[in-house]
Amino acid sequence: MNAAGKGTAMSDPHTLDEAPQGLDAVLPSVVDHVALARLYGEPLFAMPRDLYIPPDALQIFLEAFEGPLDLLLYLIRKQNFNILDIPMAGVTRQYLTYVDEIRASNLELAAEYLLMAAMLIEIKSRMLLPPKKTAEGEEAEDPRAELVRRLLEYEQMKLAAQRLSEVPQYGRDFLRAQVYVEQALAPRFPDVNALDLQSAWRDILKRAKLVQHHKISREELSVREHMSIVLRRLQGRKFVEFGELFDPELGSPVLVVTFIAMLELAKETLIELTQAEAFAPIYVRLAYTPT
Repeated sequence: MNAAGKGTAMSDPHTLDEAPQGLDAVLPSVVDHVALARLYGEPLFAMPRDLYIPPDALQIFLEAFEGPLDLLLYLIRKQNFNILDIPMAGVTRQYLTYVDEIRASNLELAAEYLLMAAMLIEIKSRMLLPPKKTAEGEEAEDPRAELVRRLLEYEQMKLAAQRLSEVPQYGRDFLRAQVYVEQALAPRFPDVNALDLQSAWRDILKRAKLVQHHKISREELSVREHMSIVLRRLQGRKFVEFGELFDPELGSPVLVVTFIAMLELAKETLIELTQAEAFAPIYVRLAYTPT
């Protein structure tokens, strides 16, 4: 812990009249103007003598690099080196300095960087040897070619990731606006669709059928009157088909009364019902009366 703005101890005629119990041996006789800290609300002007602070109590991890390639690319770009012509000696020296620092604090994290360091040392040693020619007589490939290819690919991916990160993202750069408007004077009722209307209409019809009344009206029909009507239709005609004497448009009660009237006329032998053969049409005519 650091004392921000800690002053120099000076003689002060005023001393602590009442010191907190247990801190008598800790507090100086002359109090500084700024306390180091506060313990349970009480100012602490000196470090306790029996306070033990472990060596690794405070660790700061600066994850500035995402891997060995990121560190190597940073060293090259920082010093404006040509990535196609990397000075391996200077870059390797700076790289190993960083690896030594992280190896002292975190050996597990340094393992990945040590692998790249071994690769850099190998490239440096191959560059010190005279170049070997291939079987075709061409010069051998530059030992730095594979490393340069990996660095260029990594740099392209890193720039692409930065461009994606610059795109506005929901929750980081902007939030969805939500506005609630209360209309006390003009309330808005829910919309009603066609299906809701059909369902309400079916319920009304169902209730109407439960209270529906059936009224039977009595119609007085005279058999004698219809007997006269049948006789008038048969006047001046020899044969009339049985079905022509009925009028379906007048309703079932009239048809029944007409049929009863014909039976009464046949009973009184005023008309005759004839048929040429079985299942043949039935004809009606007036009964023959000899002159």
